[in-house]
Amino acid sequence: MEQNKRMSLDPEAAARVARVLGEALPYIRRFAGKTVVIKYGGNAMTDPELKSGFARDIALMKLVGFNPVVVHGGGPQIGKVLERVGKQTEFIKGMRVTDADTMDVVEMVLGGLVNKEIVNLINQHGGRAVGLTGKDGNLITARKLALVEDDADLGFVGEVAEIDPRIVKRLESDDFIPVIAPIGVGADGRSYNINADLVAGKIASVLGAEKLMLLTNTPGVLDAEGHLLTGLTPEQVENLINAGVIHGGMLPKIQCALDAVANGVTAAHIVDGRVENAVLLELFTDAGVGTLIGSSGSVPPPAANGPEPA
Repeated sequence: MEQNKRMSLDPEAAARVARVLGEALPYIRRFAGKTVVIKYGGNAMTDPELKSGFARDIALMKLVGFNPVVVHGGGPQIGKVLERVGKQTEFIKGMRVTDADTMDVVEMVLGGLVNKEIVNLINQHGGRAVGLTGKDGNLITARKLALVEDDADLGFVGEVAEIDPRIVKRLESDDFIPVIAPIGVGADGRSYNINADLVAGKIASVLGAEKLMLLTNTPGVLDAEGHLLTGLTPEQVENLINAGVIHGGMLPKIQCALDAVANGVTAAHIVDGRVENAVLLELFTDAGVGTLIGSSGSVPPPAANGPEPA
């Protein structure tokens, strides 16, 4: 009878694995029971290996005691379906003009196809994920987004008016992982498409989350020479904005991070979602794979062998 065989690590590889596991332990102890809101988007949502890795990361976070809450986008997926049905898309200042027909597609893709794929992947990796839109439990009340400096009408593009977190808290307490599509409902009963970064930031603030993580297609915040910056205070970030170092497409994400930190989130992270297992690397290692913005400056890593941090 053939016996099961197990691959063995060479001593050097085994030592590296042991160091990684040892490095993770104090972070697990420090943040056990804490809520981490992760905005999922970019390449991490389109590359099959990155999608599977992200789902595994989220399932593992829950198993070691974190309370992950996932808020996802889906712009490329929406664009593909609109193209398939022959619907032309117009963008104003990077935002999709959303008429009633387009909103029907947005709701189908975000609340259906994309949301359920993420739920299914997390569950396949041992998690217990539940898919939501902002309509469920009146989670997200929306209002129409108006461009103050422009007469353009974006249609059913909205912003967050109010978050009612009770359904998310109930799912967390029952050990489920909420996966949220950024669709809100207005006072008029209509659906509104809302930027996923903004929804993630607002939910993190209302939940009093320990961390907000925004997955991007960039390494993080870079200085003028292209070097990654981390351990930043809000004041340092504002100086970088004023100096023109932070500009363009990074500005909305940075503002979202600053708003979250100003409203009770301990730290916000701009994370390179193109890196496999980016979420775990940012949470459980000293180096991380992105930019951390802390409410009181750089958040030092917990001592490897010291007492559990307060």
